[in-house]
Amino acid sequence: MANMNTLSRSLHDVGLATWFGGTLANAVALNPASAEAKDPASTGAVANAGWDRWTPVNAAAIGAHLVGSLGQLAGNRERLTIQKGVASMALAKTALTGAALGATAYSRALGRKVSRHGAVPADSGTQPNTFTPEDAAAAQKKLQLLQWLVPALTGALVVVSSFAGEQQRPGQVKRGTAARLLPAR
Repeated sequence: MANMNTLSRSLHDVGLATWFGGTLANAVALNPASAEAKDPASTGAVANAGWDRWTPVNAAAIGAHLVGSLGQLAGNRERLTIQKGVASMALAKTALTGAALGATAYSRALGRKVSRHGAVPADSGTQPNTFTPEDAAAAQKKLQLLQWLVPALTGALVVVSSFAGEQQRPGQVKRGTAARLLPAR
């Protein structure tokens, strides 16, 4: 059972780290760096190629994170009911994960709109110019916010996961279980 918990935690953590780090790196580096291309059409082509290459890695990372999360829930099912604070922490993690999944899926749908144009003229990965097709420009404008929202949500999930990990310390388990069984009056 301990090996299964270790595997679940590893899948959860590596998947989340990749999801967070990759989207942050693309927002910080790829999108702005694409503006360094020799012409506006190459700018769009570079950004699209980068994001299209990232998509399968991101999907695998998200899958690993979700499988690991489900494994952690299964491994901690007893603590969910008897240790005070664990269920609310699991609920917070689930809500953040859902929000991050939604933002990621919406970003990918918008990215596909831009990518369909191939070498779409643009000023950067998320900055259209006057020659950017209207639907691609509208998608890029939304992606300006979403490129930061996904790493913000997954970064918050890293923080909440760290707090959840602290709840697994033996002293915390004892205190949380005692607080649940012997509530203060």
